Amino acid sequence: MQPYLQLASLHLATTIIPLPIRKLYTAAAKNLLATTSESSMSSGMAYIAPCAAALAMILAALLVRWSYRWTHPRSKGKLPPGSMGIPLLGETMQFFAPNPTCDVSPFVKERVRRYGSIFKTSIVGRPVVVSADPDMNYFVFQQEGKLFESWYPDTFTEIFGRDNVGSLHGFMYKYLKTLVLRLYGQENLKAVLVAETDAACRRSLDAWAAQPSVELKEGLSTMIFDLTAKKLIGYDPSKSSESLRKNFVSFIRGLISFPLNIPGTAYHECMEGRKNAMKVLRSMMKERMADPERRSEDFFDHVIQELRREKPLLTETIALDLMFVLLFASFETTALALTLGVKLLTDNPKVVDALREEHDAIARNRKDPDAPVTWAEYRSMTFTNQVIMEMVRLANIVPGIFRKALQDVEIKGYTIPAGWGIMVCPPAVHLNPDIYEDPLAFNPWRWQDKPEITGGTKHFMAFGGGLRFCVGTDFSRVLMATFIHSLVTKYSWRTVKGGNIVRTPGLGFPDGFHVQLFPRN
Repeated sequence: MQPYLQLASLHLATTIIPLPIRKLYTAAAKNLLATTSESSMSSGMAYIAPCAAALAMILAALLVRWSYRWTHPRSKGKLPPGSMGIPLLGETMQFFAPNPTCDVSPFVKERVRRYGSIFKTSIVGRPVVVSADPDMNYFVFQQEGKLFESWYPDTFTEIFGRDNVGSLHGFMYKYLKTLVLRLYGQENLKAVLVAETDAACRRSLDAWAAQPSVELKEGLSTMIFDLTAKKLIGYDPSKSSESLRKNFVSFIRGLISFPLNIPGTAYHECMEGRKNAMKVLRSMMKERMADPERRSEDFFDHVIQELRREKPLLTETIALDLMFVLLFASFETTALALTLGVKLLTDNPKVVDALREEHDAIARNRKDPDAPVTWAEYRSMTFTNQVIMEMVRLANIVPGIFRKALQDVEIKGYTIPAGWGIMVCPPAVHLNPDIYEDPLAFNPWRWQDKPEITGGTKHFMAFGGGLRFCVGTDFSRVLMATFIHSLVTKYSWRTVKGGNIVRTPGLGFPDGFHVQLFPRN
């Protein structure tokens, strides 16, 4: 306060003294003010500097403590070995690092070598225990609803919707599973889907054979999407003003990408694709809900009927998320597995010869060799089933299956804290040399004389396991078998270009897989 009082008194004095003296007095006042201000600033800085230093020390101590807690998470028991990575980011970048082989990702392989088949890490900000141990994987699947529940990182939930079928539990999940089996269950497969998938495969292969070449992944995706979208929502691309599949392609490009939602990133493109696809589905729902006289023509109509019940179990949000997930899961995973499968067949002509022997025999036993595949014929494709098992074992479309611990769980000498994620790693099991001899070799005969797998096992989980074994498994197998039947009985083919793969960690073909088809003599 003192400098301000001095300044006030000097200002008052300048109003009553003569001008010449006033100038001298004013000059003296300015000097005094400058001196006083410098003194005040010096004393202020002397006070601020220690405070700033103390604050910096406190923040540094808090940061060190927080970093220590991040790298040394609390647990009531012994945590698995591993590293939590750097705060917030964890080991997310390493998890998404590209892998240009069919082998286990370097992220998992290096940590299994260093820590063993069970290790801890942090992915997209969440603590996760990764399991490459068959016994633990089986235990996790069998204890769903008791010790574990289905869980995915927040980024996956944002992508698929908060009410997607993978995030639902208990009665609601079982209800939706029963609903979906109306379409993909064996009764409908026998009655309708075998003939329809066979017809779709024939049409597509015939069209591709008339072209100089076809990018197989794109061709298969279009074929399967058009087939499944017709069954699910009555979608006809030739009559639609908007390409629904185009939105799903945008969605898929960023599905398994680093979760940075800004324009120009794959994740942003993914979210925009979902938004546009949901807009189309929401418009369809609104139109159908407004037409109570509409006949049931597809699966979406059955869902609408469930919504119209007096006390519906479904909500519109759950119904829309269900349709979105089914459209995605019905075509993309099978198209990827088949694309890799044809590449494996191309590199293994002995397998093609064995397939032709089986399928030519089926065609010869028909009254009409060009008749569609029947359910009985499909069930007789023994070697084909072995080929499909080997294709999906090596494809490893799903790099990780996520669960969450509902309570502290003791297993294999370790404690998984309540709330932690568990990532079951199918590739680490499918490519384990202690389970599969020469695991990277494409050898369908390894499945010879083994019982048919109708669910997830300790050593095979390409279609999931436990209560959440994929409801579309039988449909995928039928589609792959009917495609192989038409391909090997009617065509030969050669690679034109591409075929290289990359996993980030999901399977992709960065330069496509272009093949040329020739009618078989």
